[in-house]
Amino acid sequence: MAVFVKLKWFFAERKRQYILGLTMLAFVAMLNLIPPKVIGYVIDEISKGDLTRLSLAKWVGIIVIVAISTYILRFYWRQMIFGSSNYLAKVLREKLFRHFTKMSPSFYQRNRVGDLMAHATNDVSAVQQTAGIGVLTLFDSITTGGFVILAMAFTIDWRLTIIALIPMPIMAILTNYYGKLLHMRFREAQAAFSDLNDKTQESISGIKVIKTFGHEREDIADFRRLSKVAVEKNLKVAKIDSLFDPTISFVIVLSFMLSLGFGAKFIYEGAMSIGDLIAFNTYLGLLVWPMLAFGMLFNIMQRGAASYERIEELLAVPVEIDDKESALDVKPRGDIQFEVEEFKFPGEQSSALHNVHFTLKKGETLGIVGKTGSGKTAILKLLLREFEGYTGEITFGGIAIDDYKKIKLRESIGYVPQDHFLFSATVFENIAFNNPTEKKEIVEQAAKIAHIHEDILRFSDGYKTLVGERGVSLSGGQKQRISIARAILLEPELLILDDSLSAVDAKTEEEILKSLKESRKEATTIITSHRLSAIEHANQIIVMHEGTIVEKGTHKELLALQGRYSEMYRLQQLERLVEKGGEANE
Repeated sequence: MAVFVKLKWFFAERKRQYILGLTMLAFVAMLNLIPPKVIGYVIDEISKGDLTRLSLAKWVGIIVIVAISTYILRFYWRQMIFGSSNYLAKVLREKLFRHFTKMSPSFYQRNRVGDLMAHATNDVSAVQQTAGIGVLTLFDSITTGGFVILAMAFTIDWRLTIIALIPMPIMAILTNYYGKLLHMRFREAQAAFSDLNDKTQESISGIKVIKTFGHEREDIADFRRLSKVAVEKNLKVAKIDSLFDPTISFVIVLSFMLSLGFGAKFIYEGAMSIGDLIAFNTYLGLLVWPMLAFGMLFNIMQRGAASYERIEELLAVPVEIDDKESALDVKPRGDIQFEVEEFKFPGEQSSALHNVHFTLKKGETLGIVGKTGSGKTAILKLLLREFEGYTGEITFGGIAIDDYKKIKLRESIGYVPQDHFLFSATVFENIAFNNPTEKKEIVEQAAKIAHIHEDILRFSDGYKTLVGERGVSLSGGQKQRISIARAILLEPELLILDDSLSAVDAKTEEEILKSLKESRKEATTIITSHRLSAIEHANQIIVMHEGTIVEKGTHKELLALQGRYSEMYRLQQLERLVEKGGEANE
């Protein structure tokens, strides 16, 4: 019953619907007591020769009225109870989704996508069953069973009722034992489903890589292994589940044997009539459903309890980066001051950043270069408040970034990541993601600045072209430029391009940077790149190495230092010459 206690917040919220639904269910249980008694009266009248057309019509009329009333009540109680359980599924899914949107990247590093999807589907469905069929079986087994037992005891024979109920403790003991086993095994089955779900999602997302490396057989073998584990775990659940009905059926058979044996004895002694015995056994037949419902209740409760525990564990994960109570509800503007003494990614021992200090004036462009793992992306993650826990302070417009509401900070930042993500929608919808009702002319203008407009016009349906899942139908350069157009459309105070021009050729890169410079004269830009041509025009360039700034200055100043930047520049110039030479010799 613990799962019902945990869901009391929901039952309180839907109190009216549940009270109405359960009241109607109770009336149905009482109405179900009438036909067996009517059958007993009719049989007794037949045996005595007292049955007339008028009395038969009366009894038939009563049964018809009962049937119609039951039909109407069942229609409405189902709407009340099952409608509420569907509402619970909606509430839980929204809670989970809202929780997911608040979590930082470290949460998604610890939790697999497939597992999170399993929580929002299978686990929610199991809890939904608890609030629907679970409530039904609990209440119906008590009311129907209770009313039937009372009717048997007070309208027929209390002694025979006690005798017929003797096997019931056997059922209670065994179903309770089965329930404990089911809880443990169902939790394991749900975990196995999560693993399989995650494998499926990962394989579909990485199908190109799998095929490129000819890894299909190994991937299928891995899928089969996980699928086999999931089947084995669910079979263990099914084995326990399959014990409920036979156990209950065995108990019911014992009850019928006792009632028929002792009922025949009572008829022989004249303590009851044949009609009474038939009515009694009809009532006993009505007890079959409450008994089955009782077994189902254990099954549903244990499944729901295991799933709700998994959901609770997920919702209990604290939001690592949240707004302060006094957070400013304004978009930040102005200069950016980055003063970080030390920063480590969660779970890492070594510092990702140390002694990183720079100031970026409003309207300026900052270029960040360095080898992979040098700390370039770490700087951007801190600016976006995707991670905290650093020593130092980052200010935007003279105010610490954690003093702003996260939503306002991020509304001021247009971020184009290395890993470009496009939605399974049209080109227009991807660019106008932040404002789906944006005018076509404005969307096209953003696309022109990103130098993707002409490409889009060549697509089969222009801006209405579906890009496929994650932009599968587009080239890397096209995806990058659509992502840039999406960020430009925000007209952000700060535009961050995190190595976002790597898939375009040098000429297109130059045109995009020129357009950005012209369209964002008063706005601030940060560009990280391995290709120095992308940041030559920057007002300030910092060179990162092993998490710290080793050189700082303009393009000319850094070349004059004859240090790391100068060496990188010479190597890239040499690469260009080699490429040109290769073209000339072809």
